[in-house]
Amino acid sequence: MSQDQPRQCGVTAPISIAQATEDELKLTEDLVKTLHDYGLFESKTEADKRVIVLRQLNELVKEFVYKVSLLKGLPEAVARNSGGKIFTFGSYRLGVHGTGADIDTLCVFPKHVERDHFFTIMYEMLKERSEVTGLTAVADAYVPVIKMHFSGIPIDFVCARLNVDQVSDKLELVDNNILKGLDERCVRSLNGSRVTDEILRLVPNIPVFRTALRTIKLWAKRRAIYANVMGFLGGVAWAMLVARICQLYPNGCAATVVCRFFRIMYKWDWPEPVLLKHMEEGPLQVRVWNPKFLRCAVCSFPTDYWQLYPADKIHRMPIITPAYPSMCATHNVTVSTKAIMLKEFKRGMEIVENIVVRSGRWEDLFEPTNFFHTYKHYLQVIASSYSPASQLQWSGLVESRLRQFVLKLELVEMLGLVHPYNKGINKVHYCLSEKERRDATHGLYPEDRTITMKEGGVEFNHGMMLEQIGLTEEDKKMVQPVYTTTFYIGLSVEPKTDGSTGPRRLDLVWPTQEFLKLVKSWDKYDELKMNISVKNIKSVVLPHDLVEENKQLKRSQTKSKSDLVAIATTLSENPNKKLRSGEEEEEEEFIHSNGSSPFLALPPDTPILDTFRPGNDEHTFP
Repeated sequence: MSQDQPRQCGVTAPISIAQATEDELKLTEDLVKTLHDYGLFESKTEADKRVIVLRQLNELVKEFVYKVSLLKGLPEAVARNSGGKIFTFGSYRLGVHGTGADIDTLCVFPKHVERDHFFTIMYEMLKERSEVTGLTAVADAYVPVIKMHFSGIPIDFVCARLNVDQVSDKLELVDNNILKGLDERCVRSLNGSRVTDEILRLVPNIPVFRTALRTIKLWAKRRAIYANVMGFLGGVAWAMLVARICQLYPNGCAATVVCRFFRIMYKWDWPEPVLLKHMEEGPLQVRVWNPKFLRCAVCSFPTDYWQLYPADKIHRMPIITPAYPSMCATHNVTVSTKAIMLKEFKRGMEIVENIVVRSGRWEDLFEPTNFFHTYKHYLQVIASSYSPASQLQWSGLVESRLRQFVLKLELVEMLGLVHPYNKGINKVHYCLSEKERRDATHGLYPEDRTITMKEGGVEFNHGMMLEQIGLTEEDKKMVQPVYTTTFYIGLSVEPKTDGSTGPRRLDLVWPTQEFLKLVKSWDKYDELKMNISVKNIKSVVLPHDLVEENKQLKRSQTKSKSDLVAIATTLSENPNKKLRSGEEEEEEEFIHSNGSSPFLALPPDTPILDTFRPGNDEHTFP
């Protein structure tokens, strides 16, 4: 190959092999400074702490394998040599984690240890450790996981059972034959680590990749489109997109990669897949992403009957993992979340164009989302329970099922866009009566006795909190905490067509019923400890703590709890009553109906409660 020929780093030749210009290097310098200003780089103390935590976790894995080996009747020496090892993947392995970020960690063990042992014996071993808090297991997830904080470091702990007698400290996962004899869940768990290592191998310049990826991750989080579970992209998908741009501009600096990223991703011909390398074929009987039709051996024409994996063809923004077996990392993307991300790509493209000509700043790219100012109508989904342990499991289950709710809502006539917010909002409410507890599960709570918790945690010092909110000694004896995680879905209603008159009926009942039945069918659902409610609310009654004071948008004052109860009472007596002048148009545009209950025809600023209450399988409305 001649020196002038571009070196191919991916499935195509590079677009440009030009070296970075002085201006591009200066833009990169400004970008790195901005990333530091946002606190994306952890201190040496925290970095050292992560190393210590991982060392302790690795020792715990060996002890776990040893304990199970003895239970299986293996001799002492064999049990001790059975090994066990952890691997990291995700942002930590890629080198783009920041302060407070979690560590994706894989535990591998030999074939005589089973997955159930991980979720029972290992779980109990972790539970006994004083350093472990917020421990919860999701054994039935697509990738089964134990979530926890270990010495304050958040850990997502997955496992894989290898078809070997022992796992040595020298074990590597690069060989495809290591997948032989494994079930799909183990293959998915292993692929987290295998994919991360392959991404690092396929990028031409790792430092440039890391700076660009830090930038895109910060942007995606600030714009609330970083969440695989909600139908957006997760960390590995964003990493693969950035890696692909690095391949196309192998000699570019970080600023070059970021600028090209937005234009290329906005112009990308979806559902054309993004690939970092050609997909491998292997001898293993495992599924590999393949949306194409196979040709009939008799007639040579493609046919649905011969399509290998029909579900792969409906992926809207396929981004394919580079490690065998290739999988689509973005199967969760919906019609709405794709449209939202394309809009954000366009916004990013316009901003970086201004940055290049020095009429904009990198800070402009990281302006936070205005999600809670964008829509007139929202669905508020509240998962609640009465203990931290129950809430961790229950809210996680509800969150994992929200995408199914979005998919059903997208089928509702007149709904143009269904926009899920990318994370839940955790609160603990200190209630003094049974009525307050019920109200809190429905979104009506005493603000002076409500605490918003950090993302991902529901455990903290309650004694200290009770002191801070100023309860009397008598109140402290009566107080009962209620834990809630609230999710929001923005709804965009299509405009009226020319000539249309009268109110339009927007039926949200059936998708809500299906969603509620879905979450309640969970085998760990406890109707005495867990509640779920869904309400349609207007933007003017969103909790005021969600609405930033520095926004330019004018808003009405948030209604108090007594106001909301009064509205619900008035309308239950007279469902056709109009509330305020100026609301008539919106009332005509947004009416719930299932053809029977008058309580489903409330104007949208009234909380419309669809809930499973303990012992009641039907919807109840205030």
